[in-house]
Amino acid sequence: MTSQILAPEAQTELPTTTDAAVLHAALDIRIENKPLPPLGPRDVLVEMRSGGICGSDMHYYADGRNGTNILTQPTVLGHEGAGVIIAAGPQASLATGTTVVIEPALPCHDCPTCLSGRFNLCPSGTCFGSPPTDGLFARHVVVPEAALHVLPDAVPAEIGAAIEPLAVAVWAVERAQVQPGHRVLITGAGPIGLLVSQVAAAKGAAEIVVTDVNDDRLAVAGTFGATRTINTATAPLDLENMDRLIECSGNTLALASGICTLAPAARATVVGQARPTVDGIPLGFLQRYEIDLVTAFRYAHAFPTAIRLAASGAVDLAAVVTSTYPLEEAATALTAPVTDPTNLKVLITY
Repeated sequence: MTSQILAPEAQTELPTTTDAAVLHAALDIRIENKPLPPLGPRDVLVEMRSGGICGSDMHYYADGRNGTNILTQPTVLGHEGAGVIIAAGPQASLATGTTVVIEPALPCHDCPTCLSGRFNLCPSGTCFGSPPTDGLFARHVVVPEAALHVLPDAVPAEIGAAIEPLAVAVWAVERAQVQPGHRVLITGAGPIGLLVSQVAAAKGAAEIVVTDVNDDRLAVAGTFGATRTINTATAPLDLENMDRLIECSGNTLALASGICTLAPAARATVVGQARPTVDGIPLGFLQRYEIDLVTAFRYAHAFPTAIRLAASGAVDLAAVVTSTYPLEEAATALTAPVTDPTNLKVLITY
């Protein structure tokens, strides 16, 4: 494609400021008008259509921190987003009017880790919506073109923000090395766990067991690829010889008990946010049966696969979206999964 930039007379009509959801402290989020940075040569200006609420956003709002990352200055939240390009720098190749999803992690692209292809692990990388880096809960954002992926017509921008958590699920299944015929245990029936279930089904898993303590979420798991569900608060985890465990809840007990269901030479993958240190992991069991324990962090090269799965219908992206809120109701959106446990993916729409 040719480079796209609006004619000088049209550029005066572009916004120079935008409304955004700015977190000042725990439970203190304000809709403010903020200046937009100028377009760099390879930047684009995206008019947002949807932004997804993630567990990390909820932690920042509730506690002013997410794990070890602490809010130290007012920051725009949000790292899941999709929209339409309305202007582009002179060296950008994407045309105005293109519908895109934003890959929020911004690696340096120069360090040995990035050059090896594992840019999700870049030691100096930043991420939209991870304080102090401003995020995507805004009507307009300036984004490096390299962070964009084009959405096909089958994936509208109004739900396109959900591609990001689907990319998490794609990477989790890749790290787990799920193969056709595998018996897979997924602990945690939140949005990530349910998307992992669909991706594992698309990979050909023969049996997919999803566990949680929330009956509402387990009730929908069957439509997301699960062949069986277990409420571990009321029923035993009566499984053995599972080939893969994909832990999506962040619960230490779920990880430990899930490991004990695995067959010799199986693989356990930690996806849910882990605590800094964890006691109770059956290390002797892992060693005795040479069970691999691996982790997954964000994703690398997963967005194209996520887009393909959603566009083909192999993953029902719309089904995971249960509520939408306007930007002005960002505070309500950030608590919606807690106030209504039937919620899965909550979106801010513009």
